[in-house]
Amino acid sequence: MREPTTALADAQPAVYWLDDPARPRAHAALVGTEQCDLLVVGGGYSGLWTALLAKERDPGRDVVLVEGEETGWAASGRNGGFCAASLTHGFANGAARWPGEIAALEELGARNLDAIEEDVQRYAIDCDFERTGEIAVATEPHQVAELDESAAQARALGLDAGLELLDRDAVRAQADSPTFLAGLWDRTGVAMVNPARLAWGLKAACAEAGVRIYEHTPATQLAVRGAGAAVRTPYGRVRARHVALGTNAFPSLLRRVRPYVVPVYDYALMTEPLGADQLAAVGWRNRQGLSDSANHFHYFRLTADNRILWGGYDVVYHYGSRIAREYDQRPETFRTLARHFFRCFPQLEGLRFTHRWGGVIDTCSRFSAFFGTAHGGRVGYAAGYTGLGVGATRFGAEVMLDLLDGARTERTELEMVRGRPLPFPPEPLRWAGIGLTQWSLARADARGGRRNLWLRTLDRAGMGFDS
Repeated sequence: MREPTTALADAQPAVYWLDDPARPRAHAALVGTEQCDLLVVGGGYSGLWTALLAKERDPGRDVVLVEGEETGWAASGRNGGFCAASLTHGFANGAARWPGEIAALEELGARNLDAIEEDVQRYAIDCDFERTGEIAVATEPHQVAELDESAAQARALGLDAGLELLDRDAVRAQADSPTFLAGLWDRTGVAMVNPARLAWGLKAACAEAGVRIYEHTPATQLAVRGAGAAVRTPYGRVRARHVALGTNAFPSLLRRVRPYVVPVYDYALMTEPLGADQLAAVGWRNRQGLSDSANHFHYFRLTADNRILWGGYDVVYHYGSRIAREYDQRPETFRTLARHFFRCFPQLEGLRFTHRWGGVIDTCSRFSAFFGTAHGGRVGYAAGYTGLGVGATRFGAEVMLDLLDGARTERTELEMVRGRPLPFPPEPLRWAGIGLTQWSLARADARGGRRNLWLRTLDRAGMGFDS
């Protein structure tokens, strides 16, 4: 076999999804002073869903959205396009943290995914929405037992509808890789989307609903006075009765939220379109999303034109929670991803990559979103989605609006919503702890899943750091 990294020779250092002639023009920046009922800060999924749902709840509500760059430019336009029903970063994480309400969380998540599908149809959003499901694949013997255990746990709680365990032959009949030993197929709980086009479609729906959108308008300062709040921007200011913060990985305007969020970098490759013979060699006729079951895992899927997106494995934290554009490209990670791709699909030797990119996402110590308000309920926030925000941000938007409206709902009564994750320690302990955790997770992958003392201590504390 040729050196796998030669497949990177022509790969553009650009996000495939954003490299699209259908990309809409940016709205003008805010200049001067605006007033509104609700100001939404952030033009990713979190902010877009919040603005759109606010207008659906009350068409007369005056809503302004400000975005520092362009709508969907960050994690919302760079991700793998896995739109999952799970609100808890997977069933296992939710069952471990909220065993008493996991059934309710699973039901709410399923309803949320159904609502996203309905919204895509209602607003005619052209985002290649496919309700394919996802297969978690085992590539090591210990992972086979873990998939069996997860399926048994779901079955015991009566939450196994749509789940199907696949043995080696069955999983390879779905997508053929010599590395696949077993699989757990969630048939209904995940959809594949073009993530950038979903964001652009939500932007168009917001504008049509009357949301005033300002792009290239970073929010620089939040001040609360009297019955409302004011947010400064480089060329103006917005006064609002309520503010919803959807900035996620980027530093929150609320300093009290910052210790709970860590920005990390995730990376992906995109191949050229597969020909008919290449598709036949891989199978994958049902087009499910796929992910392996390691701590440092890969996620991969087919696009509408039969490219393969291959991402994950490395997750990179920079000292001081630093975010910088130069971190979006990481050659050592792209080389690793290319080698792993051809190990998984050796029958695709000769396939080339056309795009390589990375970007920052947020994580928190419980791996799933947390919520809250500040300043007497005038400011709401949701953050910590840990890479599973394509679907969960719609639920998070509902929570933020409930909290800002002072409404008591089935969502606001959840322990998940009322509680918070543990904060990350300050530097240099943050950097050292994350580094030790990453080393320990890689060691566990290499030692049959056995977790060392450090990981077991984090487990007992309810805190950790996942790939």
